[in-house]
Amino acid sequence: MVKFTKQFEGQLVPEWKEAFVDYWQLKKDIKKIHCESISSSKPKQKSLLRNTLFSSFQKLSLFGNQQDREVIHVHSKLASTASRRFLYETELLEQFDRSEAVREFFVLLDLQLNKVNEFYRKKEKEFLDRGECLEKQLHILVELKTALKKQHKNKASSSDHDSKDVDSISATISCDEESNRDITDHDLQDEESIEEDLDHNAMQVHNLPRSEELINTAIPKKTDERKLSACISPCPGKNLKIHIPLTNPTRTFSYLLWEDLINQSSKKHNAQGKKLHINKTKLRHAEKMIRGALIELFKGLGYLKTYRNLNMLAFAKILKKFDKVTNKQVLPIYLKVVESSYFNSSNKIVKLADEVEEIFVKQFADDDRRKAMKYLKPTQRKESHAVTFFTGLFTGCVIALLVGYAIVAHITGTYRQQTNTIYMETVYPILSMFSLMFLHFFLYGFNIFMWRKTRINYSFIFEQSPRRELKYRDVFLICTISMTFVVGVLFVHISLMDKGYSYSQVESIPGLLLLVFLILLVCPINIIYKSSRYRLLSVLRNIILSPLYKVVMLDFFMADQLCSQVPMLRNLEYVACYYITGSYKTLDYGYCVQTKNYRDLAYAVSFLPYYWRAMQCARRWLDEGDTGHLLNLGKYVSAMLAAGAKLAYEKEKSVGWLCVVVIMSSIATLYQLYWDFVKDWGLLQINSKNPWLRNELVLRNKFIYFLSMGLNLVLRLAWLQTVLHYKFGSIDYRLTGLFLAALEVIRRGQWNFYRLENEHLNNAGKFRAVKTVPLPFQEVDEQD
Repeated sequence: MVKFTKQFEGQLVPEWKEAFVDYWQLKKDIKKIHCESISSSKPKQKSLLRNTLFSSFQKLSLFGNQQDREVIHVHSKLASTASRRFLYETELLEQFDRSEAVREFFVLLDLQLNKVNEFYRKKEKEFLDRGECLEKQLHILVELKTALKKQHKNKASSSDHDSKDVDSISATISCDEESNRDITDHDLQDEESIEEDLDHNAMQVHNLPRSEELINTAIPKKTDERKLSACISPCPGKNLKIHIPLTNPTRTFSYLLWEDLINQSSKKHNAQGKKLHINKTKLRHAEKMIRGALIELFKGLGYLKTYRNLNMLAFAKILKKFDKVTNKQVLPIYLKVVESSYFNSSNKIVKLADEVEEIFVKQFADDDRRKAMKYLKPTQRKESHAVTFFTGLFTGCVIALLVGYAIVAHITGTYRQQTNTIYMETVYPILSMFSLMFLHFFLYGFNIFMWRKTRINYSFIFEQSPRRELKYRDVFLICTISMTFVVGVLFVHISLMDKGYSYSQVESIPGLLLLVFLILLVCPINIIYKSSRYRLLSVLRNIILSPLYKVVMLDFFMADQLCSQVPMLRNLEYVACYYITGSYKTLDYGYCVQTKNYRDLAYAVSFLPYYWRAMQCARRWLDEGDTGHLLNLGKYVSAMLAAGAKLAYEKEKSVGWLCVVVIMSSIATLYQLYWDFVKDWGLLQINSKNPWLRNELVLRNKFIYFLSMGLNLVLRLAWLQTVLHYKFGSIDYRLTGLFLAALEVIRRGQWNFYRLENEHLNNAGKFRAVKTVPLPFQEVDEQD
């Protein structure tokens, strides 16, 4: 049977942990009471028989039983007349008034009850306000869709059944009863189905510059809660503004090129006949935003219900433990107060959750409750034991193939200096590229394992759907299967060469391996984690097209990973050049290195990850106006300058360029270390209760943080090999480069854990457990 402590910790909302009952501290106080009762009972051993007989007669007496119940009295004090908030305070009666441990226990218990009530009241008000706002937004959406359908119907009848669709139309929304009498609901021809990916539809809509469409509404003479004017324009001189975030290049360019024309057309219609100019595309985006906001609201309501139930159970459990230790009947008295307290007696959240569910089923699921529940209550994908089995199986295969490959390579002397240059220039880049990539992927799986173990809500931070997120076992399975095929193909390749096959006969094998992986990555068939593959491709697209896309956590997190994979990207560029240009047919491996255009492209690849990351910082600064993003941009600019100095030094090995490399690399390293420790990890806080760390820590052992900072410092200095050119015996310099690149990947894997730990603690500090999706319709003054 699972202990309640583990059950409680496993089910609570991680971001709200500080707002839950401090069950662990209450248990410690009960242990103090137990120790105090044991120490105080030793001098009274002589009167044990007398007390036993007295307690037995007391249980038979009605008055004795009543006296045993009245050990405490809980007072409720009105803290605020306006909000009707009550504070609870427990008074200890004669049986407990001399026990300091019991007094401390009830002080803490009262404090926890008041804290839970206050947090619940605050979150309840927040969700109720959000629900009221969403209700108004839905009224506006329904009214606009009705007006659009009516206008579309009128246009179709007046244009001799012209099938051409228009991008935007004008419609009149009036408050008169006759103007709404013949409005009926029809499905839009181009309305998108609910089966679309909600993550794609509603993600990345935080704090952006928005495209705006002004809609002048008529001033109502009669109020009706179903009328658009009643919902959004309760007073004269008000306009309705549709805000659609510029999250992708299409919206950005359409806003820059067409928005002025649309607004001018809208103003003409409004001035002439009180016409409402509706853009169908924006209306669809507005519908998606409202749908996403409803899903997040329902999720938050579910969290609040979990909060209430778990806290109620925690109070009952801790009082039961108290009664067991003290042999008193406190549970019925105090639990009655808890049951009547605000957080347990209020049912507003339950009603609101039912309303949201009904609205979603009706408006967004075509009255199909099962379809609606897929999005309102998504179920986690079941973990299969087969995944664990095959992970172990392919791990053994990888180890066996690696041993065999190493033996054959040692026999043939493949990795020694000045031997088998063709192999090292053609096949080895593919091996090192896949090795670095899947090492990084394996470390990501280990990150997921640690995040789950330490209750870091990485799914919420990355905005991943519970149905589609990769578990750490899935990541390990992908790594082991992929590396089995990679090492297996390379083992076959080197074995064929050892048997006397020429390079021209087997040279296409590594290229085919790379082609197979690229085909699997873009394969449209729903196999091999299609949703995760396409999510990766969309993130890479957002990174490459920076700063045109809105930057979210997953985008810049992935861009940071690419900054640690510059050697892999350079190998990828070289391999692509080698096979695309047909150099593998003539074994002209020097063509892609000596040709100026391809050599310049290789240099550009070294700068691209830092450039993308700098552009993301610039976009975030434009969106949010935080100068901290400009300072972060400076970090990546310094890294690009250091990389440029290294490339220049490789071309011209002079003392001057060596000094430039040392200076620029030192500045970039110090800049990056400061940002890693202070900004990304949130450490080195002098006034923290944990000296030189931070106030809140996920890991209990503080020494691990200092060790990680030291390890990060050492791995950051790997660039010194560029200057020192230290040779490790007879090992080829490419193997040395692979080893240093692997160290950087390991450093990044370590960085990932602390980066998300800091992000999680920031969310917990703000009690942010659900996304705040911006709403499309806003009321503004007429002159705006």
